[in-house]
Amino acid sequence: MITEQAPGKLYIAGEYAVLEQDCPAILVAVNQFIRVSIIKSKSTTGLIHSKQYSQSSIHWVRRGAKMVIDNRDNPFEYILAAISYTEHFCLEQKVKMQVYDLYINSDLDSSDGKKYGLGSSAAVTVATVKAILRFYNVPFSNELVYKLSAISHYSVQGNGSAGDIAASVYGGWIAYQTFDKNWLSNELAQKSLSEVVNEAWPGLKIQLLTPPAELKLMIGWSQKPASTSRLVDETNANKAALNGEYQEFLKLSRLCVLKMIAGFERHDIRLIKKQIRVNRKLLQHFAQINQIAIEIPRLSKLINIAESFGGAAKTSGAGNGDCGIVIADEHTDTDFLEEKWRQNGIMPLDFHVHQIRLAK
Repeated sequence: MITEQAPGKLYIAGEYAVLEQDCPAILVAVNQFIRVSIIKSKSTTGLIHSKQYSQSSIHWVRRGAKMVIDNRDNPFEYILAAISYTEHFCLEQKVKMQVYDLYINSDLDSSDGKKYGLGSSAAVTVATVKAILRFYNVPFSNELVYKLSAISHYSVQGNGSAGDIAASVYGGWIAYQTFDKNWLSNELAQKSLSEVVNEAWPGLKIQLLTPPAELKLMIGWSQKPASTSRLVDETNANKAALNGEYQEFLKLSRLCVLKMIAGFERHDIRLIKKQIRVNRKLLQHFAQINQIAIEIPRLSKLINIAESFGGAAKTSGAGNGDCGIVIADEHTDTDFLEEKWRQNGIMPLDFHVHQIRLAK
């Protein structure tokens, strides 16, 4: 049996703006994983099994009189897309297809099945791509895994930046800029999958970052799950109406994250913390003009407690639930801070940054 894993992720800065070209974000991979095991089937029938995902709920919406299922919340859709595109790539390498069983196991949800917001759909996509390539003995690099995973994930989600894919593939701290989606769609329509993954993707940038030695990442969970896809849908629908304000948000977010990247490069934790606070204000304004809830009251409480201890804090990811992050240092009384969180219904998560060795 072959087993591959992929870590979850958290956004540190640059959310929402990262959906657009030339707008960087910073993410970090954490040591909570989805593991995909693959073994040749003993019969002519293959199996895909997950103890966690068998419990998943399916969301649906009403469009007129029609009931429409939102498959973006169904992890099996991402697994099937990953299988489809990875096998397509393997077929182009003249690999003979086989029947196999897949077993998926996840650390990315709480014990009662609630999502932490660690990018489970991205992680399961990455782990599935890696497991199938390994099963067929097809050599792969991190770049190949990223590109196959990004194509697979985007085919289901239809929006997003694939920053969570990059974090799950490359690990550690990364600065990320998304690729040109229209270019990719056109290339996939005209060329083989092998040709597309071997091309340079316009706009794509993935840069590994080294944090200052004194930097401590703290994570608090609101215990309220959120749906990234639906929040992104809402903000996408408002882009045209908010054109001027939206462009200003993109400009200021880009400037903020570039300064934060410089903070990593200079090992300047004060600059990083300052830009975390700037990014929080930008997201608060973005939520206001879009009339959406990003920083719900429990996340505001999480942030305000952290700030009272000298940490720089903000929401992580799409917001409206899930996690908040804190950039702290050696002067932060993390034990006392976490106790204050618990008293206010916020669960500290003892997760750590996960580094990944380069794939051979």
